[in-house]
Amino acid sequence: MTGWLPAPAEELFGPGAVASQAYDLLTVDVPSGGWTAAATSARDRLGCDFFDWLSAVDEPGTGFLVCLHLVALPGGGPDGGGPRALLLRTTVPHAEPELATLTGLFAGAAWHERETHEMFGVRFPGHPGLEPLLLPDGFEGHPLRKDFVLAARVVKAWPGAKEPGEAGAGAPRRRQMLPPGVPDPNEWGPLKGTLPDVPVRRAAPGRGAARR
Repeated sequence: MTGWLPAPAEELFGPGAVASQAYDLLTVDVPSGGWTAAATSARDRLGCDFFDWLSAVDEPGTGFLVCLHLVALPGGGPDGGGPRALLLRTTVPHAEPELATLTGLFAGAAWHERETHEMFGVRFPGHPGLEPLLLPDGFEGHPLRKDFVLAARVVKAWPGAKEPGEAGAGAPRRRQMLPPGVPDPNEWGPLKGTLPDVPVRRAAPGRGAARR
């Protein structure tokens, strides 16, 4: 058994469930097909009836890692202890990001699944209404995906485009690494193909002779 689980993970959460514990947080990973059954077991068998939050993480090359955080309050759980937190996770593929809704188990899941659908594009069949929640009308795309282009950074340099102490335009500097989602303005956007190459910083006089 792992952590405070009263039985092996597969017995409690179904085939393929794997439990681990780090920093006092118990985490259980389950196949996406057993998502609803695992959440039901957490609520009914472990007393984790307090819904805290649900969200996702975009894992490039793997899929969307959907995370559900539940808590067994004092007096709950199989032995009456608590509070005890449980992080239940599953992965859905980028090509078909779909996962059964938990609104039938936890009313609070409705808001969180709407946000996760809006920000990551994960669909939750059975949800009573996945209408936009945070983004303005007409917004296209899912801004928390790693491949989402931050267009605003094309027209306005991101903080760090210039290093402290560097001179104004045209001063030689090394090419900056762009954070995820920030495109090269010379390859995407209204300035595409119009910007000069980034100047290469010249070696200080005498360094080459010193090496020889």
